[in-house]
Amino acid sequence: MTVLVAILCLAMGILYVGQVISVANLGLAQRLGLQEKPADVDPLFTRLEVWTARWDLVVLWTLPVAGILILLDHAWWPYAAMIGGGIFVDTGGREWAKYLGLRQEGVRTGSPSEQRALVIVFAAMILVGAIAIVAGLAEAA
Repeated sequence: MTVLVAILCLAMGILYVGQVISVANLGLAQRLGLQEKPADVDPLFTRLEVWTARWDLVVLWTLPVAGILILLDHAWWPYAAMIGGGIFVDTGGREWAKYLGLRQEGVRTGSPSEQRALVIVFAAMILVGAIAIVAGLAEAA
């Protein structure tokens, strides 16, 4: 079971790589589909996403590192999983709330497929984060 948790945590590292690309080269991130196309979004939304990507570079490394610690069976993995999981649950939920609020106010937040992708990513962040927290708590108990 812990190997599955580790794989899920490591898979979330894809989000970190996406944010690195978004911070380094927004145009490339948009062409790769990692960020919304300028024609489909309000400039405010794009600015918020760039600032969010910058902050994500500070915090989103935690869950992939927890995945590595799980695979190494390091004594700290339960704590890393709980911390990283908490960050992912918070980030996914907060970003989802921000996104819904912007949409409610009429801010263009992307094409229908981009909007679906956002919801899927936020839900995955929350789900994998919660799984990591539960796994860490079970191991630490």
